Amino acid sequence: MENNTFSYDKAIHRIEEIVSLLESGEKGMDELSELVKEASQLVKKCKNKLRMTEEEIIQALKDTEE
Repeated sequence: MENNTFSYDKAIHRIEEIVSLLESGEKGMDELSELVKEASQLVKKCKNKLRMTEEEIIQALKDTEE
């Protein structure tokens, strides 16, 4: 998932899919490791997106006060 095409909603959906796969116990150790890495990267991107959105909202609110 490229940063310029990053979709928070799609990332959250993929994380949910990964959690279901992990909970199912149907994947082998190698696949589990890759899924955990993918989920970790998605979580980092989601956190970054939330921080950026928060900053944008704060700035927008400041702009309306001026």
